Amino acid sequence: MASNSRSAYADAYQRLHQPALITAGCFVVVALILSIFLILQHLRYYTNPAEQKWIVAVLFMVPVYATELIISLWFPKASLACDILRNCYEAFALYSFGSYLIACLGGESRVIELLENKSRKQLGEPLLEGEDENRTVQERSFSNFFFKPCTLGKDLLAIEKFGLVQYMILKTVCAFLALLLELFGVYGDGEFKWNYGYPYIAVVLNFSQMWALYCLVKFYNVAHERLQSIKPLAKFISFKAIVFATWWQGVGIALLHTIGVLPKEGKLQTGLQDFLICMEMAIAAVAHVYVFPVEPYRFLPVSEYGKVTTETTKETLKLKEGDKEKSAVLEKTETNVEAPGTSVTESVQNIVVEGVQHVVQDVVLTINQAIGPVEKGVTKIQETFYHKSEAEDSDDQEEKVEQHVEENHSESETHVNSGRDVDT
Repeated sequence: MASNSRSAYADAYQRLHQPALITAGCFVVVALILSIFLILQHLRYYTNPAEQKWIVAVLFMVPVYATELIISLWFPKASLACDILRNCYEAFALYSFGSYLIACLGGESRVIELLENKSRKQLGEPLLEGEDENRTVQERSFSNFFFKPCTLGKDLLAIEKFGLVQYMILKTVCAFLALLLELFGVYGDGEFKWNYGYPYIAVVLNFSQMWALYCLVKFYNVAHERLQSIKPLAKFISFKAIVFATWWQGVGIALLHTIGVLPKEGKLQTGLQDFLICMEMAIAAVAHVYVFPVEPYRFLPVSEYGKVTTETTKETLKLKEGDKEKSAVLEKTETNVEAPGTSVTESVQNIVVEGVQHVVQDVVLTINQAIGPVEKGVTKIQETFYHKSEAEDSDDQEEKVEQHVEENHSESETHVNSGRDVDT
């Protein structure tokens, strides 16, 4: 009976595989064309490297996803290797989005200044100087990250970066760990069984991803006023939908497969996930065209280079004077110059060199921050054992001295008693 059902599912998979592959391929072509065109536009008008190198990294998420998904759907045996590539780049894209927000605020130094100013305003001016230090230490405790993130100052930036980088590290490590477990036959992709590695890795990555997104949300809530010019909400929703929805979509399909709602056929489960994400990548590519446009970087303030364009906008306003209403026309003229453009090769070189340096520095900083408390704990343990050993040594020395004194005292008493016996 079970063999008949499996053969039926296998036949259904064979019938649906080719139409699903063709349909998914059409969505992938749309996603690739739109994304690559938008990326090339940003590379062509690479006028703000601090921001655009992270925009390109985020936009490249769609081609990476679409390519590996169509390969996985076409050749299911390569699905695990494709998942590793997708997972690694997903973590890097989340880190890139956080770095993009920091770049839009003017860099880390400007962000630290902004956060410190918000912290001072939130805490208020202290009445006494001695009270200032105690209050600052109390208000900047880690617990306030959940309730009063504005009071943390520059520590909020450190927590946000740590949250993003830890996810990037854990996601990469877990991806290669999944490959290793699969080689030994104990990974069990999509199987919620305790003798497989999948449920444990899923729990770890779930908490890591939730923490990274939570840190990003907290940082966004504090700095959203300064980010209004880039319309951050649309960017945040479009990016979070890709990362968050695809992850929970995979977990949901695995749960439906476990409880028997979906057929217990591994290829069908993986193929359904790949097919759905292929369609979602086309939607994400369309959204990116509107969310990450190239126009803000294509037109610059007036200078001596490029083509000058003038744009005039008119708005009608109604003014009330007593019982009468008067209409007034407000004209706003903006003069821009079209950027002369840059070399795509130079843009790519700048993105690779500076981007890699930035990532390495943040990874090293995060590892040091993670190792720091461990080293302090180990040092305290060593100091505790050292003090205990010193105390034990001093106790032993005191006991030896007491024993020596008692021996000398007993010997002296023996001499006195012997002398008395001789006199008698």
